[in-house]
Amino acid sequence: MTITPELIAAIFTGIGGTLTAFYGFNKWIITKFLSELKPNGGSSMRDQVNTNTTRLERVENRIDDIYKMLAERGNHG
Repeated sequence: MTITPELIAAIFTGIGGTLTAFYGFNKWIITKFLSELKPNGGSSMRDQVNTNTTRLERVENRIDDIYKMLAERGNHG
């Protein structure tokens, strides 16, 4: 097999196309990932974490109130 200029051009074109596709995919995936970390009004991962954190704090406060009520009953009876 003889190495011709056409073969060299084809090899470099294939390598260039592969690298371009890889770069484009990485740029797209990073942009998509970073957009999930920014609040956007409800549908991002960050918004869901904030919502769950708020709900967890409310549950913790309710549990604290229950413990206080049980402690007061224990002291009176």
